[in-house]
Amino acid sequence: KNLKKSAEYYQNRRETVSDVLKQVKTQGLKATWQDRSMWNQMRMLKTDMSDVTGYTFLVNGKRPQQNWTGNFKAGDKVRLRFINASAMSFFDVRIPNLKMTVVSADGQPVKPVAIDEFRIGTAETYDVIVEPKQPNYQIEAESIDRSGFAIGTLHNENTHAVGPVQMPTPRPRALLTMDDMGMSHGGGSNEHAGHQMNMQHDMSAMPEMKKETTQANHDHTMMKMDHDMKNMSSDGHDHSMMHMTHDMSAMSEMNHDMQAMSASEHDHAMMNMNYEMPAQSENKPKKDEPVYGWANASTPAGMKALQYSDLQSLTPQPDTRAPERELVIRLGGNMERYIWTINGKKFSDTTPLQVKYGERIRLKFVNDSMMAHPMHLHGMFMQLENGQQAKNLPNKHTIIVPPGKTVTALLTADALGEWAIHCHLLYHMSTGMMNKLIVAQVNDGQQPAQSQPTVQSENEKGASHAHH
Repeated sequence: KNLKKSAEYYQNRRETVSDVLKQVKTQGLKATWQDRSMWNQMRMLKTDMSDVTGYTFLVNGKRPQQNWTGNFKAGDKVRLRFINASAMSFFDVRIPNLKMTVVSADGQPVKPVAIDEFRIGTAETYDVIVEPKQPNYQIEAESIDRSGFAIGTLHNENTHAVGPVQMPTPRPRALLTMDDMGMSHGGGSNEHAGHQMNMQHDMSAMPEMKKETTQANHDHTMMKMDHDMKNMSSDGHDHSMMHMTHDMSAMSEMNHDMQAMSASEHDHAMMNMNYEMPAQSENKPKKDEPVYGWANASTPAGMKALQYSDLQSLTPQPDTRAPERELVIRLGGNMERYIWTINGKKFSDTTPLQVKYGERIRLKFVNDSMMAHPMHLHGMFMQLENGQQAKNLPNKHTIIVPPGKTVTALLTADALGEWAIHCHLLYHMSTGMMNKLIVAQVNDGQQPAQSQPTVQSENEKGASHAHH
């Protein structure tokens, strides 16, 4: 209700005049003016990392002051299962002074990866092995908007009682960049006026922004953007097509091009578009120094943050066929109306995705919005295309699609039925970012019968999916 009234209702950590003065000092007046003009015309905030902020974060139902404690004995090797059971939060998880070895992702075994921290999206799970030596360790899960921590303790039961929790110093809060705004997908037509952003600013200002995009560790350069944006109209504050002129009808041609590629060529293409999940800082940011980009977790130099590209299935994948076709799933929304969509439609208006039983397909998640979306599929595991060989691709039921990015996964449709596919951020799902994927048994040469859009109230849909 509050987000429907104002998309910025919970944004109580906005930039102030002092932040503008700091930017003028570091980037100059011209670059600062151009930067602020662009953000003002888009009516967005660089600080909009989370839709809702100000939560009290819990570990197994306990507040930091209650200090959930897990006991161990000297010499124990402990397996910890981290489950992001929150409604709307991403966390950066670490246990200071204790290395973790990731052995499972979304309940599926992976080859061990030694890390210091990891980012976890809503509904994701990671199992890690730790070998504690000290009497106590503090588990710290910091919200990516840096508004708070979920805190717990690992305690050697043969040592003195655990003392009070020491609240950590928050890491610098990252600021969004133009690359996080879905502005690097290229150009096209403006047929979908309902999914456009008012962008009548001078795009020649973009070279001034290179500092931000470099610090965010993005491979895309803003100079590749389509400059033909001056005639675009705005229907409210819409994030679903912020690249402005993307012709959706062009996707079929794009599909044919991708299907013509060999498996090795496509693997290479996927590697080229791979992103780093949290970025590592070469130097510790100075106090109050801003960091840029959704993926920037300010990981200290010398520390290893888990990347999706690190994950490999522990055992070879049983199905390594090349995909027969590709389903494009475009993620968008309108922040002022607070409606979130898949392929430009909310759940009540959408047509289900159709696949044949046994078919091998590629799911291509294209995030046209400024928010990250943890996309969750029921009933089957997806194989995340993360640059590994086909036989080593990790199984995932939930995949984070960062703002402005594209992520692909392979799927063998081996479970008959109707399966929900949705963003696992509760308010995104309940306001429309959901569809169903129908796996049907059909005769050779036939496609599954086209289903009519589901006619069901939003309340009924929310209730029917609430147990997930």
